[in-house]
Amino acid sequence: MPHHRSRSGRRPAALATALALLGTLALPGCSTARGHAPGRASSPAGPAGDAIQRRLDDLVRKDGYPAVLAAVRGRDGRVRDYTAGVADLRTRAKVPVDGQVRIGSITKGFTSAVILQLVGEGRIGLDKPVESYLPGLIRGAGIDGRRITVRQILQHTSGLPDYATIFDRNYLSYQHVYMEPRTLLDLALKQKAHFSPGTRWEYSNTNYIVAGLIIEKATGRPVIEEITNRVIKRAGLRHTYFPIVGDQTIHEAHPRGYAPETGTTGPLRDVTELDPSWAWSAGQIVSTNGDLIRYLAALLGGRLLEPAQLKEMRTTVGTGDKRGAGYGLGLFRTPLPCGGAVWGHDGGIPGYGTAAFAAEDGRAIAIAATAEPVSDAKVAHLDAVVLSAFCP
Repeated sequence: MPHHRSRSGRRPAALATALALLGTLALPGCSTARGHAPGRASSPAGPAGDAIQRRLDDLVRKDGYPAVLAAVRGRDGRVRDYTAGVADLRTRAKVPVDGQVRIGSITKGFTSAVILQLVGEGRIGLDKPVESYLPGLIRGAGIDGRRITVRQILQHTSGLPDYATIFDRNYLSYQHVYMEPRTLLDLALKQKAHFSPGTRWEYSNTNYIVAGLIIEKATGRPVIEEITNRVIKRAGLRHTYFPIVGDQTIHEAHPRGYAPETGTTGPLRDVTELDPSWAWSAGQIVSTNGDLIRYLAALLGGRLLEPAQLKEMRTTVGTGDKRGAGYGLGLFRTPLPCGGAVWGHDGGIPGYGTAAFAAEDGRAIAIAATAEPVSDAKVAHLDAVVLSAFCP
């Protein structure tokens, strides 16, 4: 899977690297999969389930993640849960099955779905300039909202620089700092445009801050309310929420999140409590693996969008990935080495690295690690677990 860290939107790890690792991660494990609701399995489903469990154990032992959680839906429609590691490095508590985590950039699909619903209602035009909704706001060096369309914002072809690069070296100093969406936008607009709109693809969190502002302008309501009512409630996600202003906690049972002291190296620091406002409509949501599988089923099954809007969401542009991964409107499409493709997104935010992908036949996986992957190798290891759910 292409992986983008919410903090910086740097280039994806090469999918070829993840594929090469598929056969190398199966080492003996000690954790077991557990179920906690009707329709959820209580143990791994034979060799495939055992392999996924061994890969999670390997992520803990070799990559140093404190905990990894996964939920996998098979062709039979049953969801199986897996855990490895510990929920708390201090107390060594057990990892809660299907615990809540911060999902980072997977939030972008929720935001895009709201925009597309508003497109279907005739309140937003995909190919209208951003200027139509945010007059005079998107201006900077080589940046002009009159030349950037809503589609280009959702597709990461706008050329807008990423505001989140400011957090790369010193992000822990922002752990408890509240930041207004307009402040985030201003951080981006102080930089030069990276390219002319529509000429390239480049992942930028700024795009989805702009998308959130467009939602609020078009509806006259807070983006938290629109995402909650139009996506979270409509999809029946009982353990998913968009934190309100000032909420730095995770509400339900959860593994604690950790980050290196310097952002990439050093001892792990507990960053479970943080102010996620600087991620806003680009990455603020809290959810569970089980809910993310339900979300993808509702989205790809046409329960959130009309056919015309779902078709737009699934119309992709190339990302430069060697294996042909494309990006639609808030979703990646990734070809599988065993045939077919999967749809979904990944995410990273201090404390957690996540991914959720689904195939056309209903199979799906959502995975969360309790530290954001800070190297391409670690990204590839997580990706390999995701791919193994579809190509065992």
